[in-house]
Order: sequence, then C-alpha cells, then structure tokens
Amino acid sequence: MSDAAQPSAAEVRAAAEAVKAALDRHLDAVERRSGEGDPAVYAAFNELAAAAEVYDELLYDTYDEVTPFEIPGDDSLPAYAGPDEPSALSVLIRRDYAVVEPQRLLSQAQRIVDLDPDLDTGGGRLGGGTAGAGESVHAALGVVFGEFEPDEIASRHKEFGLEEGDSTLWVSALEEPAEPGEWLSAPFDQADPEQIVCRFDVSSVFDEELDDEDDLEVLGPGS
Repeated sequence: MSDAAQPSAAEVRAAAEAVKAALDRHLDAVERRSGEGDPAVYAAFNELAAAAEVYDELLYDTYDEVTPFEIPGDDSLPAYAGPDEPSALSVLIRRDYAVVEPQRLLSQAQRIVDLDPDLDTGGGRLGGGTAGAGESVHAALGVVFGEFEPDEIASRHKEFGLEEGDSTLWVSALEEPAEPGEWLSAPFDQADPEQIVCRFDVSSVFDEELDDEDDLEVLGPGS
C-alpha cells in the first residue's frame, strides 16, 4: 500500500471504537436472547465479526501489527424465516465426483450402449454405430448418468471409475408447490438460505477434523 493510501491513526482508532461498540451490542443481544437461533444474536455476531475484520486490516496496514483474534468464516445458515407449517418442499442435492478411472467409465458406457444401440441420452443418440460412448469421457458421462438414478450412482460410483467428493442436501420450505416447469430453466437460482429446514453435508474434511481431535486427546496437555 502506498503512503498516500495508508489509513490514518484516527481511522484505526475509530475502527477500534467500532469493535468495542459491536462487542457491547453482541453481549447485550446474548444476554437478552430468546433462545437458540435468536436472529438478534446472529446479527450482532456478524456485526462484531465485520468490525473486527476492518480493525484488523487497518491495524496491519498502518502499524504492520495484527490482533490475536481469528475472524471465523460465516459458513452457517441464517435463522430460519420460512413458514411454520410448510405445505411444500424443495430438495436440492449436490454430489461431486472425480473421474479417477476413465477407462472403467468408458467401458461401462460402451456396455450400456451395446445393450441398447438406440439409446437416447438427451444430448444426441450415442448408439446406432456412434463411437463416442466408449471413447469420450464427456459422452460416457452422459450415458451413465442418463441410464442410472443419482442414488444408484452414489452407491456404485467405484464401478463407474468415480471417486466421491463433497456432497450436500438441502431441504427447503416452500409456501406452495411450484407450477410444472416453473423453475426448470434455472433450477438452483431460487435457493434461499433462510428457507432451509435442514441440511446434511458430507466431506472428508470432517474426518480430518475428527482425526486432529483424536491426536490432541492422545497427546494430552503439555505434550
């Protein structure tokens, strides 16, 4: 950062005062909370985190110093703001895979096409003498995912040369069922975190965190 762009000492002092005020508001919200998931506590927490981050950045830019606080990432869901008695649900699922054995995937796709030469995958007919199914990963993925349900692929992914990555499932409340075809052109654009009833995440990072906790238990204090 150039000298002309550096914040002044007054700006750093003002940011510190903002942190103090946000800290007071957060404590006040906690003391007055109505229960778990109180939106006032959630809002005060975010305000405190934002104020602390600004102060930390200004302190570093001006004095090349840092605070001892780690600003947590906001990866939690906001307070639920959907209907108390949802009349409809929308279930959003994301599963990531890595293609670790392309030849296995290609063989499976070619086998499917051989059994049904007139197979229509939705993106063009890959049977009837079309060679792409067993030679192109792109075409093979279209065949496999067009032939099998997502849950079956999830349970048999190794057979298709795939390796599981992260996955998540969101159950979102709706005021009323969507009209047929209403959201098909943009199926994921209407996901509202405040309408999420529950979610389920699967990731290897959770296993790594558990392993780290086990290591800490084994080492013990003072190790």
